[in-house]
Amino acid sequence: LSDRQAMRALGIETTCDETAAAIVGVERGGASKILSNEILSQIAAHAAYGGVVPEIAARAHVEAIDRIVARAFESAGLKASEIDAVAAAAGPGLVGGVMVGLTSAKAIALVTGKPFIAVNHLEGHALTARLTDDVAFPYLLLLVSGGHTQLLAVRGVGDYLRLGTTIDDAVGEAFDKIAKMLGLPYPGGPSVEREAAKGDPERFDFPRPLQGRPSPDFSLSGLKTAVRLVAERIAPLSDNDVADLCASFQAAVVDVMVDRTRAGLRACREAGITPSTLVVAGGVAANQAIRSGLNRLATEAGLPMVAPPLALCGDNGAMIAWAGLERLRLGLVDDMSAVARPRWPLDELKAAV
Repeated sequence: LSDRQAMRALGIETTCDETAAAIVGVERGGASKILSNEILSQIAAHAAYGGVVPEIAARAHVEAIDRIVARAFESAGLKASEIDAVAAAAGPGLVGGVMVGLTSAKAIALVTGKPFIAVNHLEGHALTARLTDDVAFPYLLLLVSGGHTQLLAVRGVGDYLRLGTTIDDAVGEAFDKIAKMLGLPYPGGPSVEREAAKGDPERFDFPRPLQGRPSPDFSLSGLKTAVRLVAERIAPLSDNDVADLCASFQAAVVDVMVDRTRAGLRACREAGITPSTLVVAGGVAANQAIRSGLNRLATEAGLPMVAPPLALCGDNGAMIAWAGLERLRLGLVDDMSAVARPRWPLDELKAAV
């Protein structure tokens, strides 16, 4: 952001099982700074169920939101009257949780008389690389999280061309299901990654769905089924078996991500877009094996690769505050009629005219 004036925004994120609030500023010269970033994870509350329970999540957000917002102001050393805008994730996500963050943000905006911005949670992930690395438009984004696996050409704020998506499971969902199948603790992604580090990635030859196909879509359910069939065949599983299954599964996922992203780069260029960077964002971007595979691909394509620091890969308020600032600068503010949306594709967003 190279606006003349310094600006600060509060961002609130409650789309899943993190209650998060952050304040992000942009200096007069355009440099961005995270002034506070408070996240309360509900992992312990959902662990017994092996996944997020929407009713429990919504209730936990209600109980925590005021405290987390107060802590964000305290850490930043600011009062509510000293910010320039209030942004909240308005979806996509678990609608009960989304409503909590949205209502709180609207209340703060009304009381302080500041502009309110309803942010698409996915746009928060999509623009994080501009907060951390000042990445220039256009860029190719691989968005990988528990609920989403997409390749998008990011042409500007609110301007997204979807090149490919998953036709069944999202990659984070596949990791969670494999973890559950193998009796590993929730959340599944980090558990599978930890086990994979101890295993032999070549012991099991799992399929690489859609490999080599020109259209940059993803499919992970066949791979998941293959893991289940092998696990059933060799049961009871030893610790070594579990580690080898995780390592072989993760190796297959890395190959799929790299191959599909390569197809995405081709599709991006065929659409007449020359990406400046390959950006990987979302919770699964924290997986080191996936990061290094995509790094090799970026090097081969002659592009820099940017993945946010681990603290900004998962859901957080800083990405919402930043997306709010990007939108505020373009005059894209919302009124109080903005609703919580369980589904909200990125390519439906409004951009600056």
